[in-house]
Amino acid sequence: MGIELPAGPKADFSAGELYFVGNATTVIRYAGFTILTDPAFLHAGEHVHLGHGIYARRNVEPACQIGDLPPLDAVVLSHHHGDHFDDVAARELDKQLPIITNEHAVGLLREQGFTRGHALDTWESVDLVRGDARLRVTSMPGKHAPDHVAGMLPPVMGSMLDFSLADERRFRLYISGDTLLHERLYDIPRWYPDIDLALVHAGGTTLLGTVVTMTGAQAVRAIEIVEPRTAVPIHYNDFSVFLSGLEEFQQAAARTSVATEFHYVSHGDTYRFHPARSAPSGTRTSGPAAA
Repeated sequence: MGIELPAGPKADFSAGELYFVGNATTVIRYAGFTILTDPAFLHAGEHVHLGHGIYARRNVEPACQIGDLPPLDAVVLSHHHGDHFDDVAARELDKQLPIITNEHAVGLLREQGFTRGHALDTWESVDLVRGDARLRVTSMPGKHAPDHVAGMLPPVMGSMLDFSLADERRFRLYISGDTLLHERLYDIPRWYPDIDLALVHAGGTTLLGTVVTMTGAQAVRAIEIVEPRTAVPIHYNDFSVFLSGLEEFQQAAARTSVATEFHYVSHGDTYRFHPARSAPSGTRTSGPAAA
């Protein structure tokens, strides 16, 4: 399955950048691709509906609005929830923009007028292709809530973004999505080792007193499991439902023995990254059959 993109300038694999809008919303630019993640652009003081009569107040202003964004190639959406795909995104994003997500979200996006949703099951992939450059997006396992409240939340996926020149992988980027620690995270480094950069959702989101996303300490534990070269925590202070701020993550990161290098971004910051290596010849760039 592939998405052919219009021709553009020659892909530059020497460096890329991550722009942090806020919450889980980032703009990733690398190898000629521009990807938006989990678009949420409501202003500070406004509220999002999380279902079941529960609302969350946005406490931090996003760094920009949709009109400020560069031209986008696609959206990677972990799940369709008010703090990850809000009313502003539904109203202002191009309805023809490819959105890579799960089946549940594709159905809701279709109701909102988005016509190019691409549904992935866990371990399934879709390729974005522009000339010799390829971006393969693969759905990673995620668990949004303990079993006793799982039915109150939409299903979630993590994502692996593999940027390649022809068949040679140049950079591997993992996005955790809104997940808790769970056993299937151990499958990620087994099938997708050598992660260059991980964007990890922290924050310790609470729902009716239950934690439904990783706290700062748990997010560091997830990094110990997947062992990326570099990690950047996101999704840590934007909404009133967050229990665990960036400081808890930083304290846990200071105690860990994992070799990962940690970088921290505030709203409006740009983190520039460089590939440390290309994938060795024969390195697997796809995982197990969808499960």
